[in-house]
Amino acid sequence: MILSNITVPLLGIVDTAVIGHLGSAHYLAGIALGATIISLLFWLAGFLRMSTTGLVAQAYGKKDYAQLAGLLKRSLVLALIVAFILIALSPLMKNVIAYLSGSSEEVLVQAYSYFYIRIFSAPAALCNLVLLAWMLGIHYGKGPFYLLLVTNITNIVLDIYFVVFLDWEVAGAAWASVIADYIALVFALFLVIRLANKMSVPLFVGGWFSRKKMWALLSLNRDIFIRSLILQLCFSFMTFYGARIGDVTLAANAVLMNFLMLVSFALDGIAYASEAKIGQAKGQNSVRRINLWVRISVFWGMLFALCYSVFFALFGGQIITLLTDVPQVISEAQKYLPWLIILPLAAMSCFLFDGIFVGLTRAKDMRNTMVFSALFGFFGVFLLSQQWQNHGLWFSMTCFMLLRGITLIVRYRQLQTSQRLLS
Repeated sequence: MILSNITVPLLGIVDTAVIGHLGSAHYLAGIALGATIISLLFWLAGFLRMSTTGLVAQAYGKKDYAQLAGLLKRSLVLALIVAFILIALSPLMKNVIAYLSGSSEEVLVQAYSYFYIRIFSAPAALCNLVLLAWMLGIHYGKGPFYLLLVTNITNIVLDIYFVVFLDWEVAGAAWASVIADYIALVFALFLVIRLANKMSVPLFVGGWFSRKKMWALLSLNRDIFIRSLILQLCFSFMTFYGARIGDVTLAANAVLMNFLMLVSFALDGIAYASEAKIGQAKGQNSVRRINLWVRISVFWGMLFALCYSVFFALFGGQIITLLTDVPQVISEAQKYLPWLIILPLAAMSCFLFDGIFVGLTRAKDMRNTMVFSALFGFFGVFLLSQQWQNHGLWFSMTCFMLLRGITLIVRYRQLQTSQRLLS
């Protein structure tokens, strides 16, 4: 899961590197704005992956194969509904992008170009989230690895071809992502059907739709959606407030966000594995195994976070120059690099315990800790530090990640003490 997850930020790094060498900051700033809106919308739908993984892992622990089939179908139907709603609402986003960012006309043109192409990958991207989650829930770790490898290799190759050779600029990066998502969907369906047949999971048997089960899925997804919405609001605030400071600051933050994505997706690789293992342990009603997987996850998380901090301290400057050759952007990004050296250690716990709570399907706890952390750790801190401009933004993000981890750990200890891990 770590290997598969690490390919996701590598794709973002290639996008940034290809666009970052077109010779002007407005290209990089434009793709940052457009990609932020797409990320906001798609990651708001991240509840599809989280709820599916937790529920599938628990059904797998119980060896309930009919439930495995039903969960897959219900989640795919929900994914398609959400995707078409996003496409229908997309014309409204032009005004949102312009109003929130306050960017120059040159930047907005590039942002619109990227967004209005990329939004049409929504059906494939959201269905891929469900298919990936289903494979993860039944402990087929190679499936997500193959899926993300196909997606990102295709995307990277098309990225370079469309942008560098065909000179399609930002639109080329968007088309590369759309095509890659649909190729990945075909591949993911092939993997899941083959795996289901091997396990004798009755995918093509009727009776999967149940109003009660659909409502339970929606209820779980509602809380994860709220949690994801708040998380994405914090990340989007980083981009939009950076845009108000200036195009160069926006571009620099776009470069630096790739560092954070590298950290988050690697640690999420551990968290994804924890979701599957802890969900299975809950399905088996084993508190001992839940606690065991929590300890193992924390050990590996601390190790990876420390390695990232050391790596960024040693090679952060070189990575920035690889991602862009615009002198002003390089200079600006280097000012804020120390925050990215601190962040892996500050953020480690929140990534890991997100996975633990997904496996336990305790969505309300995830929602409540996220609300508290955003109000006090991000926006509260930013109100006190906004005079520091972009340094205040990165300080707020660091406090936000740290508080998320602390609140989740405290809640987990409460569940342990009250013996409610299985409830």
